[in-house]
Amino acid sequence: MAGLDERTYDDRDGWIWLDGKLVPWRDANVHILTHALHYASSVFEGQRAYGGEIFELSRHSQRLIDSARILGFELPWSRDQIDQACRDTLKANDLVDAYVRPVAWRGSEQMGVSAQKTKAHMAVAVWDWGAYFGADAQAGLRLDIAPWRRPAPYTAPVQAKASGLYMIATMSKHHAEGRGYNDALMFDYRGQVAEATGANAFFVKDGVLHTPTPECFLNGITRQTVMGLARQRGIEVVERTIWPEELEGFEQMFLTGSAAEVTPVREAGPWNFEVGEITRVLQKDYADLVRGLRGNA
Repeated sequence: MAGLDERTYDDRDGWIWLDGKLVPWRDANVHILTHALHYASSVFEGQRAYGGEIFELSRHSQRLIDSARILGFELPWSRDQIDQACRDTLKANDLVDAYVRPVAWRGSEQMGVSAQKTKAHMAVAVWDWGAYFGADAQAGLRLDIAPWRRPAPYTAPVQAKASGLYMIATMSKHHAEGRGYNDALMFDYRGQVAEATGANAFFVKDGVLHTPTPECFLNGITRQTVMGLARQRGIEVVERTIWPEELEGFEQMFLTGSAAEVTPVREAGPWNFEVGEITRVLQKDYADLVRGLRGNA
């Protein structure tokens, strides 16, 4: 992919799909009194296109619909229509390897906490986005321990990919970057290991893959894919409660996500890990899968 593009995201060439039609990039705007801007009534997806094909497109589109429904609003577009909007936007921008961002929100038809009169709006943007953590990430990320924790499922809609849930992720990532780290490992409300700020976490010990049970964070699509790839390899996968003190005994750690793909970790707080064989094998298997070089898990 091309080098890092440092232009602001509001001042680029190209096309964005907005409420059913493609509009010039710079004209894809919303009103300042949009409900989502004030009350976080928005949901989004993040997926990647490889060689012109968007990986697991329909699963992402369905999750967008489901997330909006959890927040209490219905999208007037079907899964197939959202799929096509993503494909059309990719084609309009003449991209084959790209990041794809659908987002849906409550509009400016009503202001206040109550939003019964608002309409659902949706947009799709695509852009060239290389390695999420940068080219140097293959040597292993350094994670701080986040000062904020993932909330209990009875306090927030944790199974929705809701924009508001990323507030503490941004705060935790900024805190980590300010201390010289790449990202942060987040614990949950009980003090158990949860995830990174925008990616799921995996650990390896004695050839077995361990990952926290997604009770208060998203069961990521990439997470599920990598678990399937591991099982194809005959690697045992264990979803369970993981306490921070257990990290000392793990040999490897890596993160997964549509943006992050499969990224090794060499340090998380006081704990160190090797970038080992299982991490590298699953990293390659995932790269081959998304590029159509192996069968789906």
